[in-house]
Amino acid sequence: MLTPEEWGVVALSLKVGGVAVAAALPVAFALAWVLARVRFPGKLLLDGLVHLPLVVPPVVTGWLLLLAFAPEGPVGGWLERWFGASVLFRWSGAAIAAGVMALPLMVRAIRLSIEAVDRRLEDAAATLGATPRRVFLTVTLPLSLPGVIAGAVLGFARALGEFGATITFVSNVPGETETLPLAIYAALQIPGAEGQVLRLALVSVLLSLAALVASELIARRTGRGTHVL
Repeated sequence: MLTPEEWGVVALSLKVGGVAVAAALPVAFALAWVLARVRFPGKLLLDGLVHLPLVVPPVVTGWLLLLAFAPEGPVGGWLERWFGASVLFRWSGAAIAAGVMALPLMVRAIRLSIEAVDRRLEDAAATLGATPRRVFLTVTLPLSLPGVIAGAVLGFARALGEFGATITFVSNVPGETETLPLAIYAALQIPGAEGQVLRLALVSVLLSLAALVASELIARRTGRGTHVL
């Protein structure tokens, strides 16, 4: 049985992961669409930048976020001037870090799904008088939707496990930014807290496994699979 404090950590992790995916999904879809359907100079560079968080150390990503969202940073300064708000040491900052780290996996899954849509179906709808917007809403989006959902679920699993960028960007503040990975790390520093580590680790594994299984089941239903891991 989890303690009330541990339930709070689980709830915060689900909140951070859900907000991270909800905020990153439109960006991921737009990037996936551009990479799948648009030809332009520098496309390879954009593809590399999108997937950069997968290969650089997470602490580097967290440090770059810290530079951007610090009070004197370009984004942080703008938030401070116009809204009097800051994401440092707050759960919203943890959601930003988790969303950035989950974005490459989401883009990859959605891009594969868009590329698998038969262009002849879109052309047929256009020849029947459908506008590009209508073709997108009635043909492209429904056919690629399973991949979008699979990418979102996979991104949620990645967000649940985010550690390095989060602790670098917003630190470990109990009740505010202490998600499951950070709580496990903190418990490992306490002698005799093996039981807490075990409980939190089991919850983390179960949640991540459930998300991965759901993503794979959705991918198999499309008959294509995402194969992003």
